[in-house]
Amino acid sequence: MAQSNQTDELPPVIPHSDPAGGTASLEAAMVREKNPVKRFFKLLGPGLITGASDDDPSGIGTYAVAGAGFGFATLWTALFTLPLMVAVQLTCARIGMVSGMGLAAVLRRHYARNLLYLTVSGLVIANTINAGADIGAIAAAINLLVPVPIAVLVVPIALIILALQIWGSYRLIARTFKWLVLVLFAYVGSAFFARPDWLAVIKATFIPRLSFDAAFLATLVAIFGTTISPYLFFWQASQEVEEEISFGRVTRAQRRGASDAEIKYARWDVYLGMFLSNLVMYFIILATAATLFKTGKTSIQSATDAAEALRPLAHGAASLMLAVGLIGSGFLAVPVLTGCNAYAVSEALGGRYGFNQKLRRAKLFYGVIIGSTLIGVLLNFVGINPIRALVFAAIINGFLAPPLLVAIMLVANNRQIMGDRVNGRWSNILGWTTTLVMFVAAVALVLTWGQ
Repeated sequence: MAQSNQTDELPPVIPHSDPAGGTASLEAAMVREKNPVKRFFKLLGPGLITGASDDDPSGIGTYAVAGAGFGFATLWTALFTLPLMVAVQLTCARIGMVSGMGLAAVLRRHYARNLLYLTVSGLVIANTINAGADIGAIAAAINLLVPVPIAVLVVPIALIILALQIWGSYRLIARTFKWLVLVLFAYVGSAFFARPDWLAVIKATFIPRLSFDAAFLATLVAIFGTTISPYLFFWQASQEVEEEISFGRVTRAQRRGASDAEIKYARWDVYLGMFLSNLVMYFIILATAATLFKTGKTSIQSATDAAEALRPLAHGAASLMLAVGLIGSGFLAVPVLTGCNAYAVSEALGGRYGFNQKLRRAKLFYGVIIGSTLIGVLLNFVGINPIRALVFAAIINGFLAPPLLVAIMLVANNRQIMGDRVNGRWSNILGWTTTLVMFVAAVALVLTWGQ
């Protein structure tokens, strides 16, 4: 990938050891806060929200299909993907913190524009499809609890989400997202209500099972694709920038660089976020395997199908908790998906961006959010099969992820951008391993397509 013209590049970034921006930093806020519980919640930020948004209704559907179709056989993927997710998201977090820019802005400034525009175009298409499917899933989950027609619910749901994004401050949005994360624990509860064979669960968790059956391989590829998804890379880096802006670092010069303490806090935030993401993934597979697979109900195609099928089992408790989790995860994921589109497009075109900006000052940013949401709503009314649409989105993501990961790894090892914060040995080993895994998954996607 060729670099853009040299005159547009920043001088080398030399990260400092003192808190950037003085008292206006997370590091300073952590030092001032004496209450350990409040300190812990201050630590939680972009990493937690990114990890939680990974468990959106379409991802939950993938995990539910895996559990219903293959029992406990894919439980091991939760352990396998965890270090890979941590490595990639921590790399993206560090890029955002050190460069003071989101991922698309970094690629625009330092690498070939063709790669950037192709990536952003694919990202917007896939995210918009996912957002539309997730809005429909929220409506379907509410319908499971309250007998209101799904079609009637779709537009109000979209309007509520848009209102939060357009008129809510970044801090309000971040706090709302943090509370929505708690809903994901409903999935953990649903697994315990399912009363699984714990010996079989432990065996399947630590002893990987591989099969060259086309259906199994397709499910495995789907799990990797929905777990390590391109929108997470963009969202993580952009939210690190938003965090710094919320502390008053409004210029890129103020945001450039990161202290050791800031990197440490980001690392723990990412650790917790990715752990939560994979914990939820693990228990969804477990719950559906212990109930639907065990009773022969293996033909589900979505998360709402799973919730409906669970209704007569485990006294309905698993169904209720899965439905509640779907609603909360959907309200968390949709604004992340459409917001990610807005960050990527605005950064790629050099426009103003961020939830800290007012609508009149960031028209492109909010215009992309509104446009993505409205198209997502329309997808629920034009007769497009939502499952096929999600398969199409998964294919786009499957082909986007490998080259994007290569670009991320090149950025993370570029001293002109990262200064002394280039990747260490283990970050490179895990990062390039993730890249290889996603390349293999893309090839497997081609081989299993239509089988």
